[in-house]
Amino acid sequence: MSGPKRVRAAVSVATVWTSPDSPRPLDEPALRQPSDITAWLAAMTVKDKLDLFGANRIQTQMLYGAEAIVAEENGEWVKVLIPDQSTRKEGAGYPGWVPKRQLAEASAEAAADRWAEVVAPRALLSLRSQNAPIELSFLTRLPVVEETNDGVVVDTPHGAGVLPKAQVRVAGRPASPAAEEEHAGKRLVRQGMRFIGLPYLWGGMSSYGYDCSGFAYSMHKSQDILIPRDASDQAVQGQMVERDSLEPGDLLFFAYEEGRGRVHHVGIYAGDNRMLHSPDSEGCIELVELDGYKLAKEHCISRRYW
Repeated sequence: MSGPKRVRAAVSVATVWTSPDSPRPLDEPALRQPSDITAWLAAMTVKDKLDLFGANRIQTQMLYGAEAIVAEENGEWVKVLIPDQSTRKEGAGYPGWVPKRQLAEASAEAAADRWAEVVAPRALLSLRSQNAPIELSFLTRLPVVEETNDGVVVDTPHGAGVLPKAQVRVAGRPASPAAEEEHAGKRLVRQGMRFIGLPYLWGGMSSYGYDCSGFAYSMHKSQDILIPRDASDQAVQGQMVERDSLEPGDLLFFAYEEGRGRVHHVGIYAGDNRMLHSPDSEGCIELVELDGYKLAKEHCISRRYW
C-alpha cells in the first residue's frame, strides 16, 4: 500500500500561505513559476509587510527541493505538511497552502546518501533542462549525483543541475579541525552574524528574509540541529538554561506582560550580554545589548538545543 503523496518545492522559495485566499495582488511575484522573491520584497512597504502578520497571510516558507506531504488539493492550490518544520499545530509537519505550479512530485526512491547544502548566502544553480539559472537560498539542500572538479551535480525538481563547489558543503564530510574546536552554539552564532542587516520578513525562512523564529531555526539547521519552527514551541523544548549560565547559541524567549504572558519573540544569545535576532517588520537582523533593550523586561526563559 502506498504512503501519502509527497511533493518538492520547485521554486527557489515557496511561500506557504494560510489559505488560497491569503495572497494580495501585490504578492503575485511570490506566486509565480519561477517565483521572484527579490521583486516581491522590493515592492512591499513596511505597511505591506506588517499586513502579512496582521492579516495572518503567511505561515512559513519552503526552500527549493524541500519535501512536503500533500494533505489536500483545492483547484490550483495544495495544502502541504512540512515534516522538517515541527509544530504543535499538526503532528505530521507545518501546514499551509502553496500554488500547485510551485510544486513537483517527489521521487519514490529512497533518500539520497549525500546532500549538497548551500553555505553561501545565495548560490546559482545551473540546470541542464533550461537556460536561466535559479538563485538558491542559504541552506537549500539537494541530493548529490556526482562531484566534478569545480561543481557538484545535484538532483532537482527540474532534473540534473550543477552547483559551484565553493558555495556548498556535501553532507557527511567532516568539518575542518578549527571549526570543531568551537561548540555548535558558537558556530551557529557565527553563521547568524553573516546576515546582520537582512530585513525581517514575517514567515520568512530564507536568506531573502527571516522572521525571529525562522532565523533561530535556520541557524540551528546550519549545524544539523532541527528545532521546532515557532518561538512558542521552541520555548518549551530543549534544555532550560539559567541567565547566569548562558552561552553563545542559547535561545532567549520573550513574552507579553513582562514575561508572564504568551511568548512572542526569540533571539540568539551571542555572548557578552548581547543578542542576535530578527526583530520586526520595521527592522533588520541586528546585534543588540540586552541591558536596556526594549524587550529586556519580557525575557521569560532560555533554552539550549546544541
